[in-house]
Amino acid sequence: MIKQGPVRHRMNFAYLEGFLEVAKVKNFSRAASILYRTQPTLSQQIQRLENEFGGKLFDRDFKAVRLTQAGSTLRRYAEEILALRTEALDAIGQIKEHPTGSLRIGTNDATCLYVLPNALAKFRKLYPQVQVNIYRNFSHKIVEKIQDGNLEVGIVSLPRTIKGLEFIPIFTGELKLLLPPDHPLAGRKEITPEEISFYPLLLPKTGRTRKLIENLLRPYKKSLQISMELASVEIIKKYVSAGIGISLLPEAFAQAEVAAGTLKLVSVQGKKLFRELGLAYRRATDLSLPAKAFLDIVKSSVSVPAMALAASAR
Repeated sequence: MIKQGPVRHRMNFAYLEGFLEVAKVKNFSRAASILYRTQPTLSQQIQRLENEFGGKLFDRDFKAVRLTQAGSTLRRYAEEILALRTEALDAIGQIKEHPTGSLRIGTNDATCLYVLPNALAKFRKLYPQVQVNIYRNFSHKIVEKIQDGNLEVGIVSLPRTIKGLEFIPIFTGELKLLLPPDHPLAGRKEITPEEISFYPLLLPKTGRTRKLIENLLRPYKKSLQISMELASVEIIKKYVSAGIGISLLPEAFAQAEVAAGTLKLVSVQGKKLFRELGLAYRRATDLSLPAKAFLDIVKSSVSVPAMALAASAR
């Protein structure tokens, strides 16, 4: 039968603080008062330290409390331990103010180009020590990476509900018809889905926007003209500008071209369609300091119009 050693109490910082105060003032009652503890509590903590180290730390008599040889030895180490603790807390406090390390974000190309630039610029300005790596892929792939622990934060299409993941809406953009400025429909205020179906259409190959467009135009399959399927929003815009076809995109994705006069955006009549994006991260996992800082910046930099969210929910 294996003989077990004595059960030891796990030392904590409060015990060391009490020990050092008694050693300093040479009185249990006075030390307890300074530390806002009761004398029995302080005596019990010192006793636990003595059990931990296997010997008396103080000699007690009616006149004073004096350190034993073991107590004098422990005093030196206790001062170093508490000093290191303070140093560690200060260092961690600095990290909280100035995170370092790396941050891996999952998103797609369009989000990188049209939603994140301002937030990333602000993040880089505030936290230049953090190396940002962007993993670009479709939303479902990003979600898988977050679930596997290979990504801390992702920006994905909404709505989406997945056990263990938190989703926070950060962007909502209305889908509008994208046209070259000289297109026959470019002067209209609104265009019906049926009218869209009579013109060559450029569609994204996959994704949430593609599904929204398919649902919108499903009743007009007989007249629908899908001219091309393209993998990039930038390519879609270039081809629309060249007169190859028309498309539907979130309004925010073509603001620069509309301002320059190379493209036109026209609203679609009837129920409005919205592309929604949200931050995704694991609920059960503590995020790193860079990830927390990034989340705070994105939440404050990218706003979701309340009216758009309400409309998309209808």
